[in-house]
Amino acid sequence: MKRILFTLLIISIGLQTTAQTNKKELDKEAIKKMCGCFEVTFNFAETFNYSNDSLYKPSKNKVSKGLEWAQLVIDKENQIEIQHLLQVGSPEQPMIVKHWRQNWLYENTNLYSYNADNVWTYESKSADEVAGQWTQKVYQVDDSPRYEGSATWVHVDGKSYWENTANAPLPRREYTTRSDYNLTVRGNRQEITPYGWVHDQDNSKVVRTANQEDQVIAKEKGYNTYKRVDDSKCAAAAQWWVDNQEKWALVRTKWDEVYNKNKDLHLEQKVDNKVLYKHLFGEGYEDQESINQLIESFVKE
Repeated sequence: MKRILFTLLIISIGLQTTAQTNKKELDKEAIKKMCGCFEVTFNFAETFNYSNDSLYKPSKNKVSKGLEWAQLVIDKENQIEIQHLLQVGSPEQPMIVKHWRQNWLYENTNLYSYNADNVWTYESKSADEVAGQWTQKVYQVDDSPRYEGSATWVHVDGKSYWENTANAPLPRREYTTRSDYNLTVRGNRQEITPYGWVHDQDNSKVVRTANQEDQVIAKEKGYNTYKRVDDSKCAAAAQWWVDNQEKWALVRTKWDEVYNKNKDLHLEQKVDNKVLYKHLFGEGYEDQESINQLIESFVKE
């Protein structure tokens, strides 16, 4: 009887391991389906107003379109990294804009949570908390932090999706025009669709003040669709990455050094009256030493 029970236990463990492996492969397949060339439409609309200010003006609806090339940068057992590049303007002479980057890590325990006013709080999770989960780390155009969260990919009824709520800075479309809130609480859902994928958002615009309860002043809906098209349409963006990837690998190397300190992170808004991406998008930062010095100048000790 003991031998039978032991055999059944071994079989059960083997089946669980196989199921976990198969599930992980489905996760990786879903993540990599976000790579390629897409016609993207960004839609944002403020939906509810909770402000006590009678003069409060909601943000206008925002709709923009373009081509986006999502380049697979890293494809490892427990890490998948994708760099997004916008391709805008005329097809004959398109302009390429380095866009956001997403880094997916399996069962990752180290996270940074945005805490308003350009401060990210380091958080360490237990292995049990993140078992079977993927962390999506999202970075700004200069590879500085934006937001990140851990959750489980779900594959059910023919759908594959991942959803999480995370604190983030104001998006660029807002921080250039709004100063009445300092934190976005983002409800993010990435869902793979027959035509590509969707980034579905339910966001809260929040005022965070030390030693006070957070105040939600408005809600926002974001619905960004990525319609897959032939990769040839994004040839200019793909070539831009070939030509520029070495520089941005150096930038990521320095930022990884900063993140791997596993402590709270406070960044300057500007140095020499310029934000970080304007420095990096310009000339003069092509080698590791100059990039290191620049990024260090933005990190407050």
